[in-house]
Amino acid sequence: MNRALTTQDLPALITGIMATLAGIGIARFAYTPLLPAIIQEGWFTASQGAYLGAANLLGYFIGALSAHALSERFSSRWVIGASFAAIALSFMLCAGAGSFAWFFFWRLVSGIAGAILMVVGPSLALAATPPERRASVGAMVFTGIGLGALLSAFIVPVLLELSLMVTWSTLGLLCIAAGLLSDAFLQRVTPLALTSDASPSANSQKGYMGIKLVVLLVIGAYALDAVGFVPHTVFWVDYLARENALGNHAASLQWGIFGLGAVCGPLMVGALAHRVGWHRGLAIAFVAKAAAVSLPVFSLALLSQSISSFMVGAMIPGIVALTSGRLAELVGPAAHKKLWGQATAAFAAAQAVAGYAMSALYGTWGTYAPLFAISGFMLAGGFLLVLLSRGVQQRHAHLSTLH
Repeated sequence: MNRALTTQDLPALITGIMATLAGIGIARFAYTPLLPAIIQEGWFTASQGAYLGAANLLGYFIGALSAHALSERFSSRWVIGASFAAIALSFMLCAGAGSFAWFFFWRLVSGIAGAILMVVGPSLALAATPPERRASVGAMVFTGIGLGALLSAFIVPVLLELSLMVTWSTLGLLCIAAGLLSDAFLQRVTPLALTSDASPSANSQKGYMGIKLVVLLVIGAYALDAVGFVPHTVFWVDYLARENALGNHAASLQWGIFGLGAVCGPLMVGALAHRVGWHRGLAIAFVAKAAAVSLPVFSLALLSQSISSFMVGAMIPGIVALTSGRLAELVGPAAHKKLWGQATAAFAAAQAVAGYAMSALYGTWGTYAPLFAISGFMLAGGFLLVLLSRGVQQRHAHLSTLH
């Protein structure tokens, strides 16, 4: 983790950052501060608005399942470019009031394209980075998530003063700009051979089978993290602005703090993983996120809001980066891309189910508050799976030495 980045890493790094910025930072997170305005303008009811947020999660699952196959069949440049274009279109074609089905379809499309960018972009960046700097680049590419959230936090409230139409259109233009910048650097990206430095466990089928359960437990924890991901990323701004009557500006400030956390998160976990390793770093991140997600249940004082916003923001890309690093440590870089696609699909499936379940629960209860408690419990479960994965790994290592 301590190997400094060089200018040679820039093409891969910018390609990865732009992919995560558009894939989740704009396609997903820009919708969160838009939600109260959509409801207040009478475009949709609160329940419909929540389901439109969940449509993006469903699309993310579809995209995660298809990303690896698409990247194998078509050139990465074509797949990435088409995904940027699809997200831009999804915003521009929702710039005016329309039917629920129309918005649902385009939020679904933005989710599909966003997941493809999230799988293909970081994997491409890792494949083009020398082994000694892969951990640093692997963490840094996820800063795009935070940059997108930060960008949306500052520009969406300003644009909403003009109109919803201007806001949706401008977000589409931002995606086009990110896509053009990504494409300019993507043309300079040259993937390296990954087979030479794969770990023994990646090259040995017996070794791979031995760590299979460990990998499944880590992916299981990552899936539970997806449930913890939902309340803050879909409902947080609306919860503060409307349900607690704090207003759009106060809620947007919290979304800005969330975005700041999301920018800092990959840097924080990079330093953490360097000090304590991928496994312990991941365990610590789960504890921190569980506490931060649960905090609004106990207090909505400004300090509590801000700590919750910052820490959840930081741990969202933080746990993504730590899980990616932990999986690469377990199976080696050669097997990482396919496994990362599978982990993303598991995350997306859990996230889509949680999104729809929580939207239904909100429709029944009429309050977001219990959703934060549910997510806190799920993250605590994820922490236990991470601990269990280490125990299984140590047991396997012990049995291997006996044989």
